[in-house]
Amino acid sequence: MSDIIPFTPRLDGLVPPALAVRSAKIFLEQLEVMADIGFHDFEIGTPQRLLITVEIWLTDCSVPADDAAESAWNYDHVKLEIERIAGARRFNLQETLIREIYDWIAARDGVRALRVASAKPDVYPNARSVGVEFASFSGSAP
Repeated sequence: MSDIIPFTPRLDGLVPPALAVRSAKIFLEQLEVMADIGFHDFEIGTPQRLLITVEIWLTDCSVPADDAAESAWNYDHVKLEIERIAGARRFNLQETLIREIYDWIAARDGVRALRVASAKPDVYPNARSVGVEFASFSGSAP
């Protein structure tokens, strides 16, 4: 007997129109990367821990019809590209780093709205972190 649970099709006609999916977002929250970042003399050449968060609202908010990996965004690809960008060169500013991440994601097909944030958690002992956020919209969501 197999432990795999078969994919259950949607319950067409049973979900009220008021509860139809109207927005879809994928996110990667507080991905820890090491980056050579900062403009102070003591920061240059000393990689620092950064926490990167991305929220990607999708143009297609339909739920995949199947349970196949090809039907969804590849989180691994997003994670690996953020790590590549963070380690590719030295940055003076968090703004510059997150702009590169932002531009890479914004250029992908299927992106309707976007938020990218970076936080340095080890700067001030009496603060959880200090950071920067860019978004394609005003307010808490598009």
